[in-house]
Amino acid sequence: MNWTLDQLEAFVTAVNHGSFSAAARKIGKAQSRVSTAITNLEADLGFELFDRSARLPVLTPEGKEMYTEAQAVLAQCQRMQSRAMTVSTGEEISLTVAMDEAVPILSFENFFLQIAAKYPLLKLTIINGSQDDIARWVSEKRADIGILFHIKSLPENLEFMPISQFYQSLIVSSEHPLATVSAPRVSELNRYRQLVIRERMGEASAKPISSNHWYVDSYYYITALVTRGVGWALVPEHLAKEEWYVDELVELSTEHIADSLLVEMGVVKRRDKGSGRIMAWMYDELSSMFKENT
Repeated sequence: MNWTLDQLEAFVTAVNHGSFSAAARKIGKAQSRVSTAITNLEADLGFELFDRSARLPVLTPEGKEMYTEAQAVLAQCQRMQSRAMTVSTGEEISLTVAMDEAVPILSFENFFLQIAAKYPLLKLTIINGSQDDIARWVSEKRADIGILFHIKSLPENLEFMPISQFYQSLIVSSEHPLATVSAPRVSELNRYRQLVIRERMGEASAKPISSNHWYVDSYYYITALVTRGVGWALVPEHLAKEEWYVDELVELSTEHIADSLLVEMGVVKRRDKGSGRIMAWMYDELSSMFKENT
């Protein structure tokens, strides 16, 4: 068989994006080249990967099996490229870290303090955003690594390394009617407005409990609005204990909320991104930072 990595990339991208034309835009090639690559791959394999009788191509049963295999081959190639880059690059001169704005501030202040002391010549850039921003920045090589709360699927070219989990706290203003209800039931929560986290692009959000809800793209802004009595919310537990808000908030019991109250936090990087000495140290440090919390 004489199939190539370019053919596998065209095939997997077409599946992930729903059409040959969308795959061509993603890869940056003419649609005819993507179509030809997939046709040649089918010829090399000896069977059709797509049923082309519909308006958009649909995977055949054989195509579904080959899709899984092709993904694994491409992922391994990306890892190989990453290892090669690590060997050749050595220690990084500069790095960009993209961070979810709601991560535990004190922990990461200490983390960056260690970096400053250990690698005084490193040029570090820190940018903040929502999960959607961070995943996109890392995927598009605008950031080297990202630190985010994991609430939806990530682009296929990213790897995710979990570093901690946080329980969510149910918070209301001390003046809110729910403040006197120590363990509100869902029926009681449903009487009042809920503030729910969502991505800035609106592509993903947490599942609301109350039918009366607002979507907000920042946990900090959600918490600030809660202190003003706008509604109640579920936020990572460390936010409920921030000194800016603690005197104005009441934490209520979540015993009557059936859905998972865990939020996973982790690090994302591109599979094909090499890790020099500094980035390797950062991964190790991040993985050990929250051990006592996991």
